[in-house]
Amino acid sequence: MRALTVVSYNIHRARGLDQRVDVDRIAQVLSETGADVVGLQEVFASQAASVARELGMEVAMGPTRSWSFGHYGNAVLSRLAVRSQHRFDLTCPGREPRGGLRVDLDAGATLLHLFNVHFGLTFRERRQQVELLLARQITHPRLEGPRVLMGDFNEWLPGPVVRRLRREFGVRRRRARRTHPAPFPLFPLDQIFWDAGLMGEQLRVHRSRLARVASDHLPVVARLRLGSEGGSAPLPIPPP
Repeated sequence: MRALTVVSYNIHRARGLDQRVDVDRIAQVLSETGADVVGLQEVFASQAASVARELGMEVAMGPTRSWSFGHYGNAVLSRLAVRSQHRFDLTCPGREPRGGLRVDLDAGATLLHLFNVHFGLTFRERRQQVELLLARQITHPRLEGPRVLMGDFNEWLPGPVVRRLRREFGVRRRRARRTHPAPFPLFPLDQIFWDAGLMGEQLRVHRSRLARVASDHLPVVARLRLGSEGGSAPLPIPPP
């Protein structure tokens, strides 16, 4: 069975707590984690590309905003080959643009479907977003292969959003890992969920000295094992 380290990291536009924008520092933090697959939130496309080059990974970008100088939103970096990618919208009317990115990764005998999301700041907004995510993305009828969901869910204490996702992924008695604020984390804003068919060996927060200053969030890290069983990989799933 193949071991895979997946990381979710809100990099705060690479602006650290010292107010310095330093993309190389973000790449160094991720290198410390030994990541194979990374979901970034609050990242510019140029920053994601720079970190991917530094780590020797492929990059997929899911913009939630675009300006003349570039795209901004969520990104996935991967050492596994990217078979397909699909950006989806999670914006609620009258609220800040929010979205997610599904990337289908070549895991050998199957596709690994990785979802990277960033939820809104209000309770009602998050409730709508989790139902939208589940109905239109996570439980897509043509989705075959194991699923991993990661991101910044902006739920300051474990509440209805996390409980809903725990039910979907069959999570039992998993203690939430606190990731924010980085110097002294109190709140489990950042989460990783995975299907029961993936063996979770470890779930932790990366608390290095550099990570405590590189962003206002700490990276959350999961060590998973992918089964080797299965036939040929299914074809990439078209966007819904």
